[in-house]
Amino acid sequence: MAIPYKKVQRSNPFDLKAAPKFYVQLVTLGQTATLESIAYEMKETSSLSLGDIKSVLTNFVTAMRRALYNGHSVNIPGFGVFSLSARCDGAETIELCSVKKIRKVKINFRASSDVKPSLASKNAGDVMEFVDVEKALDRGEEGVPKE
Repeated sequence: MAIPYKKVQRSNPFDLKAAPKFYVQLVTLGQTATLESIAYEMKETSSLSLGDIKSVLTNFVTAMRRALYNGHSVNIPGFGVFSLSARCDGAETIELCSVKKIRKVKINFRASSDVKPSLASKNAGDVMEFVDVEKALDRGEEGVPKE
């Protein structure tokens, strides 16, 4: 499998007078991986049933949300750490600073070094290959959906 990309031209938002440059933008193709598809793939390499895996993953999400909402971070060794952060308006004084200033709460994820992508990886299963979507479409390669 290869990671699809396309080339896009963008202006520098900090210097509108600068000439636009081209950047590689990774592309997501096809269907999003779902709980069902991930569970099925996990079933193929374990002794657990599809129902067992789906149940564990569903319960994990509930337990993780509960831990986060109780002020804890969630560390899954070999995967990463989930935590909450808040975007809020600043207050002029400490007395005016309150939870009413919170505009948005989001979940952050910091990937473990075990799952972080590495362009320098030498392990066969971790080597990333990239494919230019526009060139692949021009050649009519399999696996690249026609628009």
